[in-house]
Amino acid sequence: MGTIALILVIAFVILLVMDVPIAVAIALSTFIAILADGSDPTVVVASNMANGVNSFALLAIPFFILSGHLMGRGGMASRLIDFAATLVGFLPGGLAYVNTLTCMLFGSISGSAAAAVSSVGGFMIPEMNRKGYNREFNVAVTTTAATTGLLIPPSNIMIVYSVAAGSVSIAAMFMAGVLPGLITGLFIMLVCGAFALKNNYPREPRSSLLQILVSFKRAFLSLFLIVIVIGGILSGVFTATEAAAIAVVYALLLSVVIYREIKLSDMPELLLQTGITTAIVMLLIGASSGMSWIMTMANIPQTVSAALLGLSDNPIIILLTINVLLLCVGTFMDMTPAVLIFTPIFLPVVEKLGMHPVHFGIMMIANLCIGLCTPPVGTCLFIGCGVGKTTIAKVTKTMLPFFGSMVLALLVITYIPSTSLWLPVTTEQLKAVDVEKCTFMRAKPAIETIPPSNDSQVAVPTASTNANASNP
Repeated sequence: MGTIALILVIAFVILLVMDVPIAVAIALSTFIAILADGSDPTVVVASNMANGVNSFALLAIPFFILSGHLMGRGGMASRLIDFAATLVGFLPGGLAYVNTLTCMLFGSISGSAAAAVSSVGGFMIPEMNRKGYNREFNVAVTTTAATTGLLIPPSNIMIVYSVAAGSVSIAAMFMAGVLPGLITGLFIMLVCGAFALKNNYPREPRSSLLQILVSFKRAFLSLFLIVIVIGGILSGVFTATEAAAIAVVYALLLSVVIYREIKLSDMPELLLQTGITTAIVMLLIGASSGMSWIMTMANIPQTVSAALLGLSDNPIIILLTINVLLLCVGTFMDMTPAVLIFTPIFLPVVEKLGMHPVHFGIMMIANLCIGLCTPPVGTCLFIGCGVGKTTIAKVTKTMLPFFGSMVLALLVITYIPSTSLWLPVTTEQLKAVDVEKCTFMRAKPAIETIPPSNDSQVAVPTASTNANASNP
């Protein structure tokens, strides 16, 4: 890959080992590599960071973050828990199913796995402890189930991927994540059932139809947010960015006026938290843009592509290799920088295999969701252990079957393209003729190595190249 690429990788690894914040590590390693290349790093890094965040599609992120904070504090979690309890509480180990289903619903509404762990786990983990469930099991269920909200729309990380890929519709990504999210949640529920039968966990009383309807009525306004956001995008009433702003208005109305769980005096704190989170995300995006530029100049994507395509002519083997690499990356890197850095590297490879970019995006997100539950950088795992008042060492053993279920779901998502592509085509967010051109898992594609070229443009695109990404 050359001297510049080697310097970039070594500097990045050393900074990570020194526990430097990931955004700073990306920016500093990029700075060092550009300096070694003989260019002026101050100009190159600054311009690429500015171009990286100069995207209309990224405006959706702070709005979805704010709506997530409003939902987390606005009393929606308790109503969703009550509704889920009436649906699945009667099963053996019913509270585990309630926990999983609520995390799926709340995570999809808020678009935040961390918010799902803290909000749902804050109530469900103590309640499950009180009913005799194993504490580590309770934390494992909450931690893994919360990640399904990143696959079920709306989801910030899907917006980030759309920007990184350059020409992927956010609306198509939103629809593509629905079935994979449900599949992952179902696999987690199967593990919950096995634990329930083995440990004889209790059932909750079966709810009557009237109780189900009453709980649904209480949760309806919270669930209706999904209808507003997704329905508005699919119908063409507004774009994903506009939908995010509408989600804020709706969540504010629900939390302050109707549920009255949030006071106006709480808003400065929520806005401050939103600003801090947004600043972190945008810094990561900007820094990753600079790294993507120097990687392109050093021909890293082309070299990695040629190496992967040279391993085998079997798409199954190549996709398995990419998944293993992403699983390793997810254990020590957060989702946002991982998507921004590795999308330009792996996307050209999978496109050569006949894989649709939307399918690959869902596969990558499902893969990196596992990293949120694994040490040493598993955000959801840390939050779950904090809420459950236990340690990572105690939880890890119980987490292993859940990891297995998530990996199995990942393999289904990877090797059955229709799980990701059927719904976008059905809702006309993707053209059927374009999907038919993607021959992955239908016929053996003609694989050609990607010739190294300094002119290849695979870095994170600027606003001009992804202007259409925000439109459904």
